[in-house]
Amino acid sequence: MICDTLEHLTLYQGFHKNLDTAITFLMACDLNTLPLGRTEVDGDTVFINVMDAELHPNEGSHPEYHRIYADLQIDLTGSEGWGYETAPGTEVKPYAPDIGFQDSPDAVFGTLGGGRFVLFFPGELHKPGVAQPDCRNVRKAVVKIRMEDKYHG
Repeated sequence: MICDTLEHLTLYQGFHKNLDTAITFLMACDLNTLPLGRTEVDGDTVFINVMDAELHPNEGSHPEYHRIYADLQIDLTGSEGWGYETAPGTEVKPYAPDIGFQDSPDAVFGTLGGGRFVLFFPGELHKPGVAQPDCRNVRKAVVKIRMEDKYHG
């Protein structure tokens, strides 16, 4: 997991070729001009989902994880909370195409908005979309970055 400001995003170039593709696109793009829905950057390797999301309470929600894609999350309007879990829990739903849910407690909690991003790697338990006292809805961009080899992931 990496949490930082968008002005520092280029510091993470060189970590993975698909992350480099995402960073190059993000540095040249105004995310606020992207339409709702999916914008392809590099086919199924790097794409962006822009959505209007209703936020939920932290209590009663379960962290998610992915096996193939990293999630680079950026709030375009509003500010959501997020949790990051370090202890694996038990599965609460069957694993579906690249998303699973467990019942792990938060180990770290942060907020987005204000030019910040958070990047969750495959296998990392994370809980996006947590309501804040002054915010119940956000427009956000989730950059999906394939981190697994398509023939072995």
